[in-house]
Amino acid sequence: MTATYTFDVFSSLDGFGGAGGDWAGYWGKQGPEFLEHRLAQYRAEQRMVFGANTFRAFVRMLAVGTEGSEVRDPWVTRMTHAPATVVSTTLEGPLDWPDATVVSGDAVDVVARLKEESDVPLRSHGSLSMNRALMAAGLVDRVQVTIFPVITGRTGLDPIFRGAADFDLDLIEHRTLDGNIQELVYRPTLHG
Repeated sequence: MTATYTFDVFSSLDGFGGAGGDWAGYWGKQGPEFLEHRLAQYRAEQRMVFGANTFRAFVRMLAVGTEGSEVRDPWVTRMTHAPATVVSTTLEGPLDWPDATVVSGDAVDVVARLKEESDVPLRSHGSLSMNRALMAAGLVDRVQVTIFPVITGRTGLDPIFRGAADFDLDLIEHRTLDGNIQELVYRPTLHG
């Protein structure tokens, strides 16, 4: 049986994964319903998959995050304690992460093998360039986009789908959290 792979990403309405300027984490729009929903998603057994750049960013954020900051939210803590595979040709183990291993090689090959071997679903939060490549290779089963009610036209960072292939998306789940955050889950299919 092939494990399901979910590409999970936070986005502004205009498609950015983050913002500079004076924006806070979650663009300052998180609420209790969103945070509880995120925690519930990480209660299930699963394996995280990260690219090297996202993994490094998480490690840096966790190192400077203080109690009460968004990097210490319960869902983030649970994510950091899930088994993780870090796809990298530059990192070497052991990693400063509770249950992470580095696998060297092309992400498409690594994730194809993980999908065949894993007994639990696979999830990647962030890792934009890696996940664009995995989508193009047909390895992403679900794209989970959480859209925060902001437009970051001047300060937007990390355009999520810049350079991606063209895809048709079938909506398979959707919900509104805290009255203004949209979570949309799609099944992607290469267009054409």
